[in-house]
Amino acid sequence: MSDQYRLVRLDALRGFALFGILAVNAWVFATGYYGSGIADPARDPAVQWIVSMFFETKFYLLFSFLFGYSFTQQMDSAARAGVAFRPRMLRRHLGLAAIGVAHAVLLFHGDILTTYALLGLVLLALRGISPRRAVRLAVGLILVSGALWTLLGVLDVLTRAPADAAAVSAQVAETVAAYRGSPGTVVAERLRQLPATLGFVVFVQAPSALAMFLLGFAAGRRRVLAEPGRYRALWAWLLRVGAPIGLAGAGFYAYVAVNHPGSPVETVAIGVSILTAPLLAGGYVAVLLRLFDTRAAAVFAPAGRVALSNYILQSVVLGVVFTAYGFGLMGTLSYGAVAGLVVGIYAVQLALSALWLRSHRYGPLEWLLRAVTTGARPVAARQL
Repeated sequence: MSDQYRLVRLDALRGFALFGILAVNAWVFATGYYGSGIADPARDPAVQWIVSMFFETKFYLLFSFLFGYSFTQQMDSAARAGVAFRPRMLRRHLGLAAIGVAHAVLLFHGDILTTYALLGLVLLALRGISPRRAVRLAVGLILVSGALWTLLGVLDVLTRAPADAAAVSAQVAETVAAYRGSPGTVVAERLRQLPATLGFVVFVQAPSALAMFLLGFAAGRRRVLAEPGRYRALWAWLLRVGAPIGLAGAGFYAYVAVNHPGSPVETVAIGVSILTAPLLAGGYVAVLLRLFDTRAAAVFAPAGRVALSNYILQSVVLGVVFTAYGFGLMGTLSYGAVAGLVVGIYAVQLALSALWLRSHRYGPLEWLLRAVTTGARPVAARQL
């Protein structure tokens, strides 16, 4: 996409969202207890509460919204270039899926790229939908998915037996040993965990991600981020109504995640989060757009311009720190140290992104994906 048509706000939002993604994904690398269904004996409840309250289930929604918004920019770019949009996007999603599969197997079984590549095909099929219908379909997806998970949680409360903590602890020990063993055991453990992860992605994340795709698509068609001043009523509603509801839902989710992990109530909390987290994500957008009317946008935008490369780089660094690819520190750092590492990694990414873009038009993976998308070799660098 030509720089002439870039949106600094979009890049800055994407750059900030990278921090939220890192703040959640780091714990999958740092402790074998993440998602295990029992509490980590070494946990810091305050750190865990902050992550659960403000980051978990929110920032992948923000990324999904921005994916849908960028989809409309890709449509406009293809129209300006006078090329067929569908073949171009099919190649793009195939390339994204290939990167995602490699990421999932080698680095992080919680990869979201493959999900985006597949759901992007749904958005491609729906690209003729009107913004109003896209919003209605998105809201319907959120309501149906959230209601079903909440109902399932209520049934769980009535019927499910408590988890066998000893058996789970033994499995956690095996997981940690595998990640700290050798590169081969790391890959084997990623593959072992993929089926369960895929189940969570398909039944929990995918409906919400598609809904946010559609909301982002509608916003892109209406140029909401390009002309935010026209939508002051929307931002005011998100701050005064949406964000408080989202915070209430996040508070319930965080309380359960910290105090009752793996319990039937956690399924109810997932349902509540599905229903309310999009409102909190929208509140984040409203706040950040105000922030990005200042010079702060220039701090975050470079990271957002190379978001794909930064996303994979996060997994590379975390893999080196916590698995047998490097230092094998899984399960050894305190929660406070992991939180500090997250801040440090992100700060370095902000600086490196700005430095890289002084001499390059695209990030390394952005360059590769653009080459696949357009079927031509992109210009690698430029003089400023």
